[in-house]
Amino acid sequence: MLEIADLTYRIGGRPLFENASAFIAEGWKVGLVGRNGTGKSTLLRLIQEEVGKPSASIRIRRGARMGFVAQEAPQVDTPLLDLVMAADAEMTELLREAETAEDPQRIADIHMRLAEIDGYSGEARASAIMVGLGFEQDDLRRPAREFSGGWRMRAALAGVLFSAPDLLILDEPTNYLDLEGAAWLEEYLRDYPHTVVCVSHDREMLNRSVTHILALDDRKLEVFVGGYDAYLKKKAERFALAVGMKAKQDAQRAHLQKFIDRFRAKASKAAQAQSRIKQLEKMQDIAVPLQDRTIPFHFDDPAELASPLVVLDECDLGYVQGKPVLSRVSLRLDHDDRIVVIGPNGQGKTTLVKSIAARLPLLGGKRVASGKAVMGYFSQDQLDELREGETVLEHVRDLEPDWAPAKLRSLAARMGFGVEKIDTKVQNLSGGEKVRLLLGLMAHQKPHVLILDEPTSHLDIDSREALIHAINEYEGAVLLITHDIYLAEACADRLWLVYHGRARQYDGDLDDYRKLVAAADRPGERDARSAPTAKPEPAAKPKASAYTLKQRLAAAEAEMEQAQAALAHIDGALADPQLFARDKARGESLLKERVHAATALARAEAAWLEISEALGVS
Repeated sequence: MLEIADLTYRIGGRPLFENASAFIAEGWKVGLVGRNGTGKSTLLRLIQEEVGKPSASIRIRRGARMGFVAQEAPQVDTPLLDLVMAADAEMTELLREAETAEDPQRIADIHMRLAEIDGYSGEARASAIMVGLGFEQDDLRRPAREFSGGWRMRAALAGVLFSAPDLLILDEPTNYLDLEGAAWLEEYLRDYPHTVVCVSHDREMLNRSVTHILALDDRKLEVFVGGYDAYLKKKAERFALAVGMKAKQDAQRAHLQKFIDRFRAKASKAAQAQSRIKQLEKMQDIAVPLQDRTIPFHFDDPAELASPLVVLDECDLGYVQGKPVLSRVSLRLDHDDRIVVIGPNGQGKTTLVKSIAARLPLLGGKRVASGKAVMGYFSQDQLDELREGETVLEHVRDLEPDWAPAKLRSLAARMGFGVEKIDTKVQNLSGGEKVRLLLGLMAHQKPHVLILDEPTSHLDIDSREALIHAINEYEGAVLLITHDIYLAEACADRLWLVYHGRARQYDGDLDDYRKLVAAADRPGERDARSAPTAKPEPAAKPKASAYTLKQRLAAAEAEMEQAQAALAHIDGALADPQLFARDKARGESLLKERVHAATALARAEAAWLEISEALGVS
């Protein structure tokens, strides 16, 4: 499907690829991994731009369609659903032409092609994808301009998924998704019938959804079978083997050199010494791969305080008086808590943590907090608060204006900004470096509570591992919002669920919650006091989740309705007794159309019955 041969590419004199080669076969689901700044996004752009050019280093199968996620859906008055469906240009054009075509043969061809590409079920399929990515049914007909950039980005993702290209290319698709959307996307990619190349720093997604890893390391590309953990195991085995072989070679070199030094001057041994000199010269060095060093994060332990640190008692939370986002919230945060806040996007997770951090005044109820408790708050929104035009050092100086320059530089180095970065202006930092700076500025206050709202969106996998280590070493309370399952499972021991205007403790674990999401059985609105205290018994995993089956059922019903409507229209025309005498070609065309419509109806009915039975069993 995709072949990269001897790719060499430089940016500003810095080589990103040097004679890099890789082959990706039809149907593979490939995760593209590598450290930040190594050129992963550049490679995706080159695939898009170089394919089809003469003598290009990148080639795809002739006739294959490529799909890329746009930056985001445009701010227009067009409903989101229509924008998503427009991503399938052929289907959109056929549906438009079907309304105006007059030639009988052309009409028959249009309906035949629509049946082949499942065009009649297009709206149902697009709706299923959008709902899976977190949109409500009422959102689908709203104009695109009414949505934030993050939601328009989801719509752009929905569009490329709907168009179902032969080669689907995604760059960090989970950045704008919550746990629910990420879980849905994992399942969608696993079942996707064509080839996928996906850049992702989400370790769990790379383990669950891909069949191969395409590793970009030291300006080269290499394909590994399996998910990310399998790739790490293979990489570690190679490193250990190289270290062992290098040690063996070094010992052999030392032995040869010792013989040469001892006998070179002796006439009787001169020939043997010369032989060993030649052997030594011909010996090729065994290269041991350099182990990339990840700069650690560090959170100083706070002074001890008695629990609870924060209590919300029957609180209404939100932004407009009389219109709370969350109602009657009663929660408690202790000094040793490790809590992940879960729930679909838009339900009020950020509202909850802002209220706990006292960054948002209560609409009602009572908030009780220790007077000495320091709240450390991080949000992606704070990236915009960094002052453009000022350096890292100037931001660090705000923390301790009276410190000497040497001491400030030492503090910046502890945050991960050495001599080469400390005088860099913040607009020239990468996304991961900006996150590191904000976390470092926050950590200097030695907070008793770390409130982290999506801290990993700009961090590579190794940096996420470093953040996990820092959080687990930290002695204070942690309140975390994240779509990264691996981070959540590694750091959390309790869950708070935010859904349908309520926030409460969730007594299952993340695996239980993922099963609920996969089954489209999102938790209903229940008072925290009546929440179950026992974990639900795990159900046997069906071949397809109930959520997927329900969406397929809706698509089958839509196709049945389309086919029935087409049959009714055709039968009405064929009822004219003078039709064949007046226009024989038209009559024959209608008969062909009826065969296709009847076939489509039979296929949809069979699918509907099969899915209904599966849902009945599950």
